[in-house]
This record gives sequence, structure tokens and C-alpha cells, in this order.
Amino acid sequence: MELAELFSDLVSSTSFSDIPEPSIHEAKRRIIDSLAVAYSSQNSPPAKALRDALPSFSGLGLLLGGGTSAPDVAAFYNTLLIRYLDFNDTYLSLEPLHPSDMIGGLLAIDPHLNGKELIRAIVLGYEISTRLCDSTSLRKKGFDHVNFLQVGATAALGAALGLNKEQLINAISISLIPHIALRETRSGSLSMWKAGAAAEAVRNSVFAALLAKSGFTGPSTPFSGKMGFKNVVAPDMSDTPFKSMGREKILQTYIKKYPVEYHAQAAVEIGLRLKEMIRGDIIKVTVETYEAGKTILADEGKWDPRNKETADHSLPFIVAVSLITGRFWLDAYNLIGNPKVMEVMRKVEVVENQEYTKIYPTELPTRITVKTSAGTFSDEIRVPRGHYKNPMSDKELEEKALRLGLSKELIGRIWDLENHEVKDIVAW
Repeated sequence: MELAELFSDLVSSTSFSDIPEPSIHEAKRRIIDSLAVAYSSQNSPPAKALRDALPSFSGLGLLLGGGTSAPDVAAFYNTLLIRYLDFNDTYLSLEPLHPSDMIGGLLAIDPHLNGKELIRAIVLGYEISTRLCDSTSLRKKGFDHVNFLQVGATAALGAALGLNKEQLINAISISLIPHIALRETRSGSLSMWKAGAAAEAVRNSVFAALLAKSGFTGPSTPFSGKMGFKNVVAPDMSDTPFKSMGREKILQTYIKKYPVEYHAQAAVEIGLRLKEMIRGDIIKVTVETYEAGKTILADEGKWDPRNKETADHSLPFIVAVSLITGRFWLDAYNLIGNPKVMEVMRKVEVVENQEYTKIYPTELPTRITVKTSAGTFSDEIRVPRGHYKNPMSDKELEEKALRLGLSKELIGRIWDLENHEVKDIVAW
């Protein structure tokens, strides 16, 4: 089975009327969430660095906040804003993903793309990228999850740009084969490229889709070919997730309540609850989590974070701040290097609970036990707020968006997206 052909068939056979209402509503929620975190990222160091480079490029691609650039560069910029805070949505399976990263590319390519087609493209892109995550683990092989992002993003862009079946197969091939991203992006101490990797994947997708639309061809079997993705990168890739393609996988993805990597969402919740319980001086903090939580958030480079990119992936930092302050928002990263935080971090131990690993990602169980001079205090959360099994309400989502700076007017336009075009939602 050649997956590029299967994905092309799904996109070509799906119209807006085929999208279930819950999926339509969820797509709107993801646009609200993505634009909110993008708005709050405008003054981040990587966003400023990229804006300094924008005069080198010109074109009709839409930039979030206003202005234009080359379409692929605009996609890079938009995705960087969505991704930088590590506050946009997540999907956890054999491979993790931030599927809303693809929205940055969709907002760049056509000011007159209507809301229905934008929704259709998002739902299809989520369907494909998350099922790829169900098929194999990339991180354990040394490859990055953005390899799956760029396939889903290319499919979504193909839907939005009206690519035919052959063109979409070519676009997927052109985006995937030359651009196999390595996991080094997320290993040890992290850099601006943590967000840049997703931005680059979506930039690749835009370039590939536009190239294919103009008639440029790529290898016909990017997954199943002798030197294709399955045979070279992921020979254990399962076909099972692709036997029941639909339009509802977006409903199984998660929104973040706190600005930390998703495996730490429960840890923040527990830390805030324990702050109200503990008495005395902290002697030791034990964090029990599953394999992915420990491997991603407590490897060697996460115990002395020097920048936000590393700190929002540092379980010791996140737990220490939550226990000390009793709150966790974007200003928590002002405490990087704080002596009191560092002192508590040195008392943190992160251990893998084998029982937790067995049930991951059906649940995301985490337990924190704090030993103090006055006693021992412990709490556990199995499904954090924002997970699709414990979802944030529309009101909670709006409160998050408003707190991040998005206007009520823009939120209202997104809820009414069927009656708007992309140009109506990209300017703040």
C-alpha cells in the first residue's frame, strides 16, 4: 500500500459536507487556540530574529499580524509563532505531534481561502498526521515528529489549493523525501530550532504543494518504494491505522491548559494542588511518570535549563516552580536560574513507573510525592485538563485566548468561520 496514494484519495473524496459537526467545531477551537498562542509569541527572540530576515523575501504569502512575504517564508513565520510558546495542541501516540502547527501554512497561502475550505483542510491534515503517529515511533529511532507533520500539512495544503490526486502524491513526495528531520532538535539543551523544526516542515510543505500544483513531479512511492520512508526510516510501520480513515481524529487531540510540554500538564496540576497542602521545608520531591515523560522531560540536558526552550521541557523546573509559586503561566520562565527554584530542582527525582508506562497514552498518569520537615504529601492525576477525555470547555478556551491577548472580535469571527475568508482572521 502506498500511503501517499491513500492520503490523496481521502483528500479528493472529502467535501465540507462530509465533515461531522463536532469536527468542524473542534477545528474552530484549534484556530482560536493557535492564533492566541501566536499572538503572544510576537515578541519572542526567534520571532524578532526572523522578522529581521523578512525584507530579504517578498511575495503574497500572508503573515500573522499583517503584511506579506514569500508564501513558504510566511508559512515558516506563522508556524514559528504558533509553536514557540509550546502552548498549542498535542497528540500523543507511538509518536507525539503538535498538529496545529500546520495551521500556520494554511493561513499563509491564499487570502481568499474560505472558512469552509480551511476547516476541511485542517480536519484532513489532522486525520492523516495523527494516524501516522499511530503507525510507528520516530523518536526512538532518532527522527523527529515533524516528519509526520509535514505529510499532514502537505495533504491539508493540497486540499486548500485544490490539488488533484496526482499532484497531491507528488507534493507529499517532494515534501517528505528530501526532508527527513532528526531528533537532535529535542535532545539535551534546546535551541530556537525546537520551534523552527516545525516551521521548516510546514515551509517545506507549502513549497512542495505549490511546486506540484505547477506540474513538478516527485518519486511516485515515497513511503513504499525500495528506498522510501517505510523501508529506510520505519520498517516497523503498521498499516492498521490507515484501514479506517475518517474525519474525526481531530477529536482525539488535546489542548494545553498550561504553557509546558504536554507530558508535564498533569505535573503542573499536581504541583499547584500540593502547594496548598504541604507544610514545612521541602526535603525531597519524587515525580513518577511514564517512559515518554521521563525520556523527554528529564534527560541530562533538562536539569539546568538556561533558556525557555529547555525550561518548558524540563520536568524538574516545571515541578519546582509549581510547588514554590502555586501558579504557572508564561511569566514562570522569568524564574529560569532563580536560586530558590534551582535549590528545589536539586531535590527532584524523576522515576519511571512501569504501570504508568503500560497504560500510556490511554491515560497520562503522574504522581508527585513531596517529603518535607512536617511530613509527606502526595497526589496523582491520570488525565489532565485539556486532554480529550477531560476537555477544556469553550469558555475555558476563550479565557485562555483572551489572557494571551486575542480580541473578542477575532474570536467571534472564528466561531463564524463559515462566513469568512482567511484574510478576515490573520490580522490582529
